[in-house]
Amino acid sequence: MIRELDVVLRPEEAAIADKLRAYVARKLRMDIRDINGVRFIRKSIDARRMDVKVQGRVRVFIGEEEKVLYERTAFLQAERGPVIIVGSGPAGLFAALSLLEKGIRPIILERGRNVHERRVDTAVLSREGRLDSESNYAFGEGGAGAFSDGKLYTRSVKRGNVEKVLSLFCQHGAIQDILCDTHPHIGTDKLPRVIESMRNTIIAHGGEVHFSTRVTSLIRKGESIIGAVCADGSEYLGPVILATGHSARDVYRFLLDDGLHLEAKDVAIGVRLEHPQQLIDEMQYHSRDGRGLYLPAASYRFVTQVRERGVYSFCMCPGGFIVPASTEEGALVVNGMSPSSRGGRWANSGMVVQLKREDIPYQDTLGMMRYLEEIERGCFLPGYRAPCQRMVDFVEKRESSTLPKVSYAPGVVSGSMDEFLPSIIASRLREGFLDFSRMTRGRFLTNEAVLIAPETRTSSPVRITRNEDMTQLEGLYPVGEGAGYAGGIVSAALDGMAAAESLARKHFS
Repeated sequence: MIRELDVVLRPEEAAIADKLRAYVARKLRMDIRDINGVRFIRKSIDARRMDVKVQGRVRVFIGEEEKVLYERTAFLQAERGPVIIVGSGPAGLFAALSLLEKGIRPIILERGRNVHERRVDTAVLSREGRLDSESNYAFGEGGAGAFSDGKLYTRSVKRGNVEKVLSLFCQHGAIQDILCDTHPHIGTDKLPRVIESMRNTIIAHGGEVHFSTRVTSLIRKGESIIGAVCADGSEYLGPVILATGHSARDVYRFLLDDGLHLEAKDVAIGVRLEHPQQLIDEMQYHSRDGRGLYLPAASYRFVTQVRERGVYSFCMCPGGFIVPASTEEGALVVNGMSPSSRGGRWANSGMVVQLKREDIPYQDTLGMMRYLEEIERGCFLPGYRAPCQRMVDFVEKRESSTLPKVSYAPGVVSGSMDEFLPSIIASRLREGFLDFSRMTRGRFLTNEAVLIAPETRTSSPVRITRNEDMTQLEGLYPVGEGAGYAGGIVSAALDGMAAAESLARKHFS
């Protein structure tokens, strides 16, 4: 027999299996020996008061073995196709898996290397300051999401089957906790193995994955796209799902040159803000002891309005670290990530300001992209070191005479954020930090925290327009973050799956 039960638990009851079983046995008034297993199907932390609780719903297995919490997806051996997928981030991978459900053969063309070789390339960048422009934290198997904590929280529940996306992650090796946590994550240390498993599924069912294969143009026949051309001159024929991610700026340029319709998009830019994790734990759990033995590393989410522009935290990484996410020589971008344990000394978050097209001097299609490129080049320091300033020093407009130890491996250099960021951004960040300080009774604003610049890749600065059937031209399906229609791993995956469904109906019905 299986029963479901709403629970409100002390942290240790939620964390220790025997204590959870004992709690459930008391609640159901039954012998603990009759309970074979208890699994959360929904879980969140209520830290509004000092007496922190874990609340949610559990599935109780009574007199029978525990079962997995998800349904496995069946894939067919591909006998139709092919479909060309440009990019192997979440949009591309989930589009490929969706096609295989229908027996349609995907051919993935990925400009970067496989996820394990990417680890080597990103390590060289962080430790030695040497960038591979085709294999880095943005380019390669898994896309930017492969090394960004594997956050799976999304508000895009109306865009598709979120549960199926999470189930496919579990089917390929992710822990089942992601099915029940309010803010699920896989972890940058575990996500690469999941991505590799997805690749193996694609290949085992007749698909293809080609690495170090950069697409340089599309093959056009009249008003239709019938394939893609790569840098080595090779051609691949078939309808194209374009899932290149928001950092593939060369793609925007060749699409515009080829006469496709693109439009500039509003973005949000700013810095990575890093605190000691202990300080965030103390602040969020209302305790000098921090999170103790049984609570996870605390996170936060802040948002305010400053002079008609949003200022907010973005992609918060508890127990994480900051990395150089550059994709071109002489330009700097930073990003944050966390391992699955979230056990590091620091917490970091993007702290960004909404930037609208009317705020910048360039009003052409690629104007916002060029504006971001100028900021990235202006922040570059040799060896991919990053400008850094203590938080209170920034708010009070003084340079930091010393800097604390930080997680950013290439190293930081003291500098004023007002010299590296546009005033429209820096001034609003300053006011936003004061608002966030008031929200936390002054605990958030501290000189133990530092700003590391710049965070410029929160979303695509360009949208590739498309119709209701997800095409602009016959045979071309722009999807995911790079096309301007998604904002994270799950929403990109949903967009890729929707494109695959639309393509299958039109080309293979």
